[in-house]
Amino acid sequence: MSHQGRKKKWQRVGIVVVLLLGVAAFFLFDLGQYLTLEYLKASHERLQALYLHNRVPFIAGYMGIYIVVTALSLPGAAVLTLAGGGLFGFWVGTLVVSFASTIGATLACLVARFLLRDWVQNRFGDKLVTINAGVEKEGAFYLFTLRLVPIFPFFVINLLMGLTRMRMVTFYWVSQVGMLAGTMVYVNAGKELAQIDSLAGIISPGVLFSFALLGLFPLTVKKILSWYRAHYKPPPAPDDPMVP
Repeated sequence: MSHQGRKKKWQRVGIVVVLLLGVAAFFLFDLGQYLTLEYLKASHERLQALYLHNRVPFIAGYMGIYIVVTALSLPGAAVLTLAGGGLFGFWVGTLVVSFASTIGATLACLVARFLLRDWVQNRFGDKLVTINAGVEKEGAFYLFTLRLVPIFPFFVINLLMGLTRMRMVTFYWVSQVGMLAGTMVYVNAGKELAQIDSLAGIISPGVLFSFALLGLFPLTVKKILSWYRAHYKPPPAPDDPMVP
């Protein structure tokens, strides 16, 4: 192995070690306790005050946390999405969460492709067969479908797509568009949850409507996609080289 090859190898090992330390720190210091509905609900007023006094730094910090959680495939993304609605409101929350979740997902995909290929292959190899078949048959539309109605968990999709031949640019924009509707539903639910301060608030029309959307959204999208497939056949997947 050349000097340049050894250098790249050790750089890769160093990045993997940093990632593993980040994941270990998350669980060792129980940082997940700050990504629960209970904590966010109890801290809502304090966090809201911080946001109102320091909007740009607060949003940047929120996005940074969201991106790291998603990139490292840590638990808490769903709660962070709800928190985005509760803290920022619907429109700002949707915009912030949409970009943070997509950037984080793309980083997770890159990590799987260039650093953890063997681990992902060994851990989720059975699901990779299904993913590869779907991408081969439907191309980007298959990822779009997974983003709307996730057959696999969010983080598994991110990791497994890193082992396919899909371009990173394609992965990013399809994920951004495909996750937008679901993001809007969750952000709206978070906005309503943040306004609950009594038992009466739990049965308010806004809260009931938000939870109805959460329940009906996957079923509705599944029906729409079934109708689409029955009437239109997506073009075959392009022969993309496995490069970002």
